[in-house]
Amino acid sequence: MLPRDTDPRLLRAFAAVAEDLHFTRAAARLFVAQQALSRDIRRLEREWGLPLFSRTTRQVTLTAEGERLLPQVHKVLAAHEELAAALGPAGHRPLVVDVGSPGITGRRVLDAVREAAPELEFIARYHSGLTGAATEITAGRVDVSFGRFAGLSPTLRAGLEHLPVRFERVAVLLPEDHPLAGPGELPLARLAGETLYAGAGNPETAEWTDFARTLFAGRSIRLAAPFPMIQGDAEFVRVVRKQGWSVLASELFTGLPGMVVRPLAAPVVLSPVSMVWRRGLRHPGLDALRAAAAELAARHGWLARPPGAWLPAADRNLLSL
Repeated sequence: MLPRDTDPRLLRAFAAVAEDLHFTRAAARLFVAQQALSRDIRRLEREWGLPLFSRTTRQVTLTAEGERLLPQVHKVLAAHEELAAALGPAGHRPLVVDVGSPGITGRRVLDAVREAAPELEFIARYHSGLTGAATEITAGRVDVSFGRFAGLSPTLRAGLEHLPVRFERVAVLLPEDHPLAGPGELPLARLAGETLYAGAGNPETAEWTDFARTLFAGRSIRLAAPFPMIQGDAEFVRVVRKQGWSVLASELFTGLPGMVVRPLAAPVVLSPVSMVWRRGLRHPGLDALRAAAAELAARHGWLARPPGAWLPAADRNLLSL
C-alpha cells in the first residue's frame, strides 16, 4: 500500500527526472546536488515499493510503473501549487511567467501587468518554445507561458487552458547579403528552393517546427536539418550567422546584427499566440495577466486578421475561425 504522506520534494524529484531522463540535468533544474537527487529517488522507490526508473551507464528510462504514475504525480504537484496560492499571504506567492524571448508578445504582456498591478510579483522565465514551457507548467515549475496552443499534443492541451492574445505576423530572417534581403515585404512564393531553419531538433519548440512544416508543404521550401538546441540570443545569432541560415520567425524579432527581417506576404502569414496556464490555477496574478493581455489585444488590434491571411488548419479549427 502506498504511503499517504509522501514528501512533495520526492514527487518533484521524480517528475524532474522523468521529464529529463537525465539525473544531472534534473538536479540542475531543481538546484540540488546529483547525489541528493539520486537519494531522493531511491527513497521514493523504497517507500512505494516500486522501481520507477531503469538505469544503465548510458541512459535512464521510466519503468512501466513510472509511466503509469507520472500523470498522477503531476496532478498532485499542481494541487500543492494551488493550495500554496490559496493559503499564501495577502500578496500571494510570485507568479512564474515564461515570456519566450525578450521583446515579443509575452514580454509586452508581462511589462503591462507589472505596471498595472505593482503589488503583485511576477518572475520572468525564457523558455525557447511553448512545448518546453508547457511541460514545466504541467510540472508546476512555471505558471504561465505564451505560444501556439494548437501545436501542443492533445495530452498536453488537456491539462491546460488558454486565451488567444495575438496573431503575430511571420517573417524571414535573412543574412544581410542574401539575394532576398531587400527592403519591404517578401512574397511567400519567392522562398521556393530556399532552406529555412525553424527549430527542427529542438524538442522545446516542436510546435514551431510543426507550423513551418505545414507552411512549407507543397511550396518547395525546405526545412533545415535538425540541429542541437540553441540557448540564448547571443548564441542564436552566432550559430545562425555561422551556418548562413535563413530563419522562419516572427517579424517582432528585430535588431539581430547582420540579419534582415522581411515580413511574408501574398499571403500574409500569421502565427497565433495564446496565453497558456495550468487548468485549475487560481491566483490574482493570473487574473491580472489575463486582463492585461485582453486590454493590449483590444487596444492594438492584435487579433485582427488581414483578408486572405494564412493560418494552419489546426489553429483555425481550435480557434473556430
